[in-house]
Amino acid sequence: MPPAETERKPLKILIVDDQRLMREGLATIIGLEEGMEVVGTAVDGRDAYNQVVELRPDVVLMDIRMPGMDGVAGTELILRHVPDTKVLILTTFDDAELILQALEKGVQGYLLKDLPSEAIVSAIHTVYNGGTVLQPDITAMLLREMKKMADRDPGAAAPLTPDEPGALAGLTEREKEVLALLGQGRNNKEIAETLSITEGTVKNHVSNLIAKLGLRDRTQAAVYAVRHSV
Repeated sequence: MPPAETERKPLKILIVDDQRLMREGLATIIGLEEGMEVVGTAVDGRDAYNQVVELRPDVVLMDIRMPGMDGVAGTELILRHVPDTKVLILTTFDDAELILQALEKGVQGYLLKDLPSEAIVSAIHTVYNGGTVLQPDITAMLLREMKKMADRDPGAAAPLTPDEPGALAGLTEREKEVLALLGQGRNNKEIAETLSITEGTVKNHVSNLIAKLGLRDRTQAAVYAVRHSV
């Protein structure tokens, strides 16, 4: 007899939002999904951090704008002390600067609160499996906001982490093209199709540009592209 398949444990999800209706709605949607379990809900970043330490969820759905400790500060605490946890930001279109700050803290992506439930579930699976969720429409909004900030005040849109001298100049032209597409929220397949190269080649370019720019992952590379208007 072949050995029985090991039963896969459900993904443990923590939901963070200061609005009770949003917390309960998301908990209901995700709780109905096979292979997922809502292990808790939190009302702000500090509450989220305390529950992550206790419950060790796989993925945190984190609201970004909350009274008390916001999602950016909460994310920083969580990823500093429980780095294996994945954080996915829930946002609206008017949170451009907070989204950038959150991405620079290491979140795995962001999604709009009004997305259909299947898109939210898909995003959770993506970040749990090591991918990123960068919606092109939000990224385009970030680029527009960054340009407006730069037009109003050139110092206002400066990167939170300044570019090392010559770092961008050290990229090849193809790496710059790949970096720009990362900043648009494209995945490897989409980048490969746009540039008429293989996905394997895209992966190599992404790895190389991340190393050259001294970044942690492709999410930070996407933020870098937005910050530096690549």
